[in-house]
Amino acid sequence: MQFRNLDIIEPILKAVEEEGYTTPTPIQVQSIPIVLQGTDLLGCAQTGTGKTAAFAIPILQLLSTRRTFDKIRKVRSLVVTPTRELAIQIGESFKAYGRHTRLTYTVIYGGVNQNPQTSALRSGVDIVIATPGRLLDLMSQGFLNLRDVEIFVLDEADRMLDMGFIHDVKKIIAVLPKKRQSLFFSATLLPEIIKLAGTILQKPAKVSVSPDSLTVDIIKQFVYFVDKGNKSALLTEILKDKAVKTALVFTRTKHGADKVVKFLLRQNIQAEAIHGNKAQNARQRALSNFKAQTTRVLVDDLEYVINYEISNVPETYVHRIGRTGRAGAKGTAFSFCDAEEKAYLNDIEKLIAKKITVIDNHPFPLIDNNPVKAPVQQQRKRNPGQTVTKPAGNNFRGKRVNYSNTSK
Repeated sequence: MQFRNLDIIEPILKAVEEEGYTTPTPIQVQSIPIVLQGTDLLGCAQTGTGKTAAFAIPILQLLSTRRTFDKIRKVRSLVVTPTRELAIQIGESFKAYGRHTRLTYTVIYGGVNQNPQTSALRSGVDIVIATPGRLLDLMSQGFLNLRDVEIFVLDEADRMLDMGFIHDVKKIIAVLPKKRQSLFFSATLLPEIIKLAGTILQKPAKVSVSPDSLTVDIIKQFVYFVDKGNKSALLTEILKDKAVKTALVFTRTKHGADKVVKFLLRQNIQAEAIHGNKAQNARQRALSNFKAQTTRVLVDDLEYVINYEISNVPETYVHRIGRTGRAGAKGTAFSFCDAEEKAYLNDIEKLIAKKITVIDNHPFPLIDNNPVKAPVQQQRKRNPGQTVTKPAGNNFRGKRVNYSNTSK
């Protein structure tokens, strides 16, 4: 299969070939014809599968062949993605594949002066790639509206949930035209992701493509067996290592994330949590604090992921550790496993078809292999969404542990 076999129009095909691409990836082979038919799409694909081109190429083609005669260009396609790094990368793809079309685009994200973005919107653009917070800000200021959107893309939906942006996404969806084509991409299809997709898509075609290996080979994976009560102490021990320059710490619940933050703060390790209970301005303030303290701000630059609690969904583990080791960068994933989580670890190892290396030489080995379970009525109800705790700062033994930059 070649790109020439996908009924791509000549201006876009020429640009694709100029980029050095002749053979489409599986996600592109399956998705491009579906999108060109005007059908909604539910795509399950991880970063690195070529999914950006899978929606950028057909969007450019559809907009190019649907001529408009408005004097000022209106926003006809909207792509919403969780981080500014992703937004910039998607914008570069639209620029590359659309260089021989007359379509225009702009990228909108927070953490920078909005004037260049509002200037582009005033001039008129066909395509907007945006992070949720800045998009809502500019909408509230009257700089753009979405009433003319023909094609909507929600990219990295599971990361939206991870980062607490789902409420913003719902606000955006509420003002989109009812008659539109919608494309929905996620690396995992957890129940809450399926539920969200159901509010966006109409009779979608489904495409699911996984890389040859579920976990990037370059990522080093380790597990510590540790009693639940010693996880915070073990986390502090790991953060003593000056090599841990950036880190994401995952918990299963929002309450758990807040508890870890409080502990780290007592150890003079600057930390904040982002989850759905946090207001948008609080999340943005936290992210701005990180940007002010570090220059290592990209998700792809993260070298360490720490699963303070092991996910009870194996696919979520795969997605979490996929935050590191991208684009050839080295990466390390640590997981803390107490006695009650051993079953989760077994499920993960079955999914990835490999044993995770055990680190047993640490100060807090697992002792209580049969913990007494609390009565059901006293157990805290689990929240199915993931939360993120971000250790950061430079107050601990002269090192800096930073969270990646994400934008509004």
